[in-house]
Amino acid sequence: MTTDRLAGPSSLDPRAAREARNTFWIVVYQVLVRVGWLFKTETVIMPAVLDAVVDSGTLRGLLPILNRGGQSIPPLVFAGSLGRMRRKWPAAVITTAVMAGCFGALAVLWGRLAPTRPELLAGVFLVLYGSFATVNGLNQLVLATLQGKLITAGNRGRTMLISVSVGSVAAITAAVWLLGPWLAERDGFPRIFAATAFFYLLAAVVPALLDEPADPPPAAGGPAADQPAGWFAGLGSWRQKLVADPSLVRLAVVAACFSAVIMLFPHYQAFARDVLGTASGSLVTWVIVQNVATGAASLVAGPFADRRGTRIVLVWLMALSSLTPLIVVWLSLLPVGPASRWFWLVYAPLGLNPIALKVFVGYALELAPASAEHPRYVSIVGAALAAPFVLSPLVGFSVDAVGFRPVFLAGAAVIAVGAIVAVGLPEPRWSLQEGQRPPAGV
Repeated sequence: MTTDRLAGPSSLDPRAAREARNTFWIVVYQVLVRVGWLFKTETVIMPAVLDAVVDSGTLRGLLPILNRGGQSIPPLVFAGSLGRMRRKWPAAVITTAVMAGCFGALAVLWGRLAPTRPELLAGVFLVLYGSFATVNGLNQLVLATLQGKLITAGNRGRTMLISVSVGSVAAITAAVWLLGPWLAERDGFPRIFAATAFFYLLAAVVPALLDEPADPPPAAGGPAADQPAGWFAGLGSWRQKLVADPSLVRLAVVAACFSAVIMLFPHYQAFARDVLGTASGSLVTWVIVQNVATGAASLVAGPFADRRGTRIVLVWLMALSSLTPLIVVWLSLLPVGPASRWFWLVYAPLGLNPIALKVFVGYALELAPASAEHPRYVSIVGAALAAPFVLSPLVGFSVDAVGFRPVFLAGAAVIAVGAIVAVGLPEPRWSLQEGQRPPAGV
């Protein structure tokens, strides 16, 4: 995004003015979603919510599989249908509104079931959590496709920088102002869920303000026309794409290794509570640290991705993410007092997770040979993220059986392998300059 673009639509040609407007509204959307996401932070709040009902490593291990399974498998089968839609913004409105509805329902049901039926509440929570993850996965696919359509590759890093940095500041403010006091209350969870629903409802209005041109009708034999027509056909179409693009295979392997980052995160707060005896007030500190780290990382990752490409950013994010479980292992070797005081360090590298997921999407968009392929490439990477999550309950069981330290060491090794594999990925922009790949928007 250039200074001319920031000067306002009057100084731009119509195409650049449209991109400036769409960039603004996409940033507004992402900021609202980020504030709403604060109240359901996957690394802190959601595991604490489940533990408040039933403290079980096995049930805790279901959270990542519901999260990534819901976010990854439905988009894989929906990608073909999305690719044939001439305008995508209505799908963004619908999915965001349904996401708000999931947490609105949880806010209502929590107060009724928590005092008398905790076992039923645990089941309801997991069902609504899985439903939210499914709709959120569709929403992320739609938003990624909109960004690929409306924002050029060299400006997506700047968009990420602005949305993440502004969103982090807003989220930290909400954490101090609202989340901290609500976590200190015995009945604060319904308010937390209601806040999530409120911000998602606000965000649901924004996609209608996008200036999205209609895609042309799919030409016979073109990429959009080749999108599979049925759900089962969509589920099987990934094989052809993986065979045709070895770089996509390598990216899928990297994404599968990154899954270890997400599978481990529910167990960090459990380790702090069960081993170090930390109080619930620490949750707010961890949320703030994670959001500060996310905002700070975006200041580097966004501009660097625009100037140097997304591959090198992805490599470094993978490597740095392997530090999280190693920090926990190091703290486990210290006396309880110092380990408890320094446990916030764990959530600094965890702040890289949202950035890494965005970079995975950005790389997939650039790797796709045509804009009509954006949904399929993004959904395949999402499926690769989800595939290892069949092991997530086993991770939770292993924590109960052998303890935290061996599980965290194994997770760090898997993430490090992903970083090594990522080194061999091509840089799509270099291939484009060499004439090996057509522009992503063609």
